[in-house]
Amino acid sequence: MALINSRSLSVTGSRFRAVYHIRGDAQTAKMRAEDICIEETIEYPPELIPEGGIREHVFGRVEAFDQLATGEFRAVISYADEITGFELPQLLNVLFGNISMKPGIRLVAVDLSASLLAHFRGPRFGIRGLREILGIARRPLLCTATKPMGLAPAELAALAYQLALGGVDIIKDDHGLANQPFAPFTERVLRTCEAIQNANARTGGNTIYLPNVTGPLEIMLERIQFSRAAGAGGIMLIPGYCGVDFMRRVADDDSISLPIMSHPAFIGSYVLSAEFGISHRVLHGSLMRLAGADLTIFPNYVGRFSSYTRHDCREIAEGCTESMGNFPAIFPAPGGGISKDAFADMIQVYGRDVAFLMSSNLHRNSPDLATTVRSYRETLERISEYTHRH
Repeated sequence: MALINSRSLSVTGSRFRAVYHIRGDAQTAKMRAEDICIEETIEYPPELIPEGGIREHVFGRVEAFDQLATGEFRAVISYADEITGFELPQLLNVLFGNISMKPGIRLVAVDLSASLLAHFRGPRFGIRGLREILGIARRPLLCTATKPMGLAPAELAALAYQLALGGVDIIKDDHGLANQPFAPFTERVLRTCEAIQNANARTGGNTIYLPNVTGPLEIMLERIQFSRAAGAGGIMLIPGYCGVDFMRRVADDDSISLPIMSHPAFIGSYVLSAEFGISHRVLHGSLMRLAGADLTIFPNYVGRFSSYTRHDCREIAEGCTESMGNFPAIFPAPGGGISKDAFADMIQVYGRDVAFLMSSNLHRNSPDLATTVRSYRETLERISEYTHRH
């Protein structure tokens, strides 16, 4: 006997869709698809729900189900916009909440309705806005990080000065730099901002600095406002630690109004299995963009993270730039051991709207960082212009 009274619900009928790849034989995969519809919505025995509003609108719906390969199926499941509460945490909960603890399910794509997207602001700057800030019309961006951990603020600032002299577009803190006794946050930010401002004054350049402001929840907003006042040109957040919705909150804040770079530490395990988890496209592309990142860092297919393939990285770039309501496209920012020898091939994968994140290879050839950076930038400009002409 049904234990819940049926009643009509106030819903518009607008629904968003998620695409899942499901492992198992046909019967198992179909049962898993139907289970997703319940687990991600009511989490309650469906046989106890009578005909009416909950069954008609709150249940997920399998809109399509087809076989991809032996033992692998594709399910398109739709959900009512209203069950998200029009909030990002609940949207994530619907897309991949309880089912993240079940085997054989991988979220590979999201298609959010226009009415649902209208409740989110998305990236404040995106590709176009960052290009305007940096004064770079066409070529890929060149980014780097100050490292290694263990250097004092003055030493990190000296590195930043040389990097900015050479013409790096964006200098960020290494993600491991927080508030260590040997490099306190406030001193590091003040010294690095000053160093980059001095380098820009000398060269006429426009390098910007993005400190890592991730930390304890009660002081992150304070760190962000401190960085803004000190002259930082943006900030870096690690949503795996501070939360995806915290990044959304910062991106939406008009009193901050700074470009945001997201770092993937702690969340990489979501994408490493082909059998379950979340696709590279969704995690590093769609979700970071939805949460307001203007640049999204991820491991490049060339470098020390061999688990990310060329195909994976191309899909991330597509997630950063494909149509998504009125949201601006954002920069994919591949990193992890990139050298200038790979520029030509990487531009074929990412196009010119990409921010190459380089660090250790800038230090290998010569202690003269400024000269090395100029060489890298000249190579990048030459290859980018050749690719544009041809």
